[in-house]
Amino acid sequence: MGAERTGERPKPRRDTVEPGRIDGVAAALAMSHLACADTPDHPLNRRQRDDFAAWIARLPRMAASLAASSGIFLGPEWHFDLVRPGVCLYGAAPQAGRPNPMAQVVRLQGKILQIRAVDTPQTVGYGATRRFAGPTRVATVAAGYADGYMRSLGNEGVAHIGEIATPVIGRVSMDLITLDVSNAPGVHPGDMVDLIGPHNDLDALAAQAGTIAYEILTSLGRRYRRNYIGAAA
Repeated sequence: MGAERTGERPKPRRDTVEPGRIDGVAAALAMSHLACADTPDHPLNRRQRDDFAAWIARLPRMAASLAASSGIFLGPEWHFDLVRPGVCLYGAAPQAGRPNPMAQVVRLQGKILQIRAVDTPQTVGYGATRRFAGPTRVATVAAGYADGYMRSLGNEGVAHIGEIATPVIGRVSMDLITLDVSNAPGVHPGDMVDLIGPHNDLDALAAQAGTIAYEILTSLGRRYRRNYIGAAA
């Protein structure tokens, strides 16, 4: 048995690529996927790109695809023949700290069911995790973790009424959340609040929830009414 020297990159065995095995097969696409494309400076991005280029050079000519959303933003060297945009089409930033030039296409709203004025020493929500220090107006909104509005957003999330930020107070329940709307005096039951919108985008909400935009999008439930806007809708 041989030992690999520390820091030395093992060379691929040439006999692991046998183009003859696909004789008679109409191969249309060679595809792989980057492991660390959301971290642009990670050395594995270049290594995977070079390995992929070396392997496809030994195969019969066919289209090649390596980059999904994050990989597209690494640059043309990662594009090959086809790219596979996903979350970036929804406006989420595929690489942390770097902007996405494409517009966000998702807006998520919840309806205010009721508004109550509360005072000390009252609490709100399961576990009484939020105790009021003074007079507060509390709006109950029809959205909860059964709808994909994550439970981790309790006492962390932010919704917006127009440009006014209204924090989530207390825990997120199955069907409901509660917001502090003390700074939005003109709001009434029946009004809509932006849970995802122009002032609180996918990446902002994901950061508040301690997750990524992918999980936010794929968690949105069936109970939301969906409106598709645009000429092709």
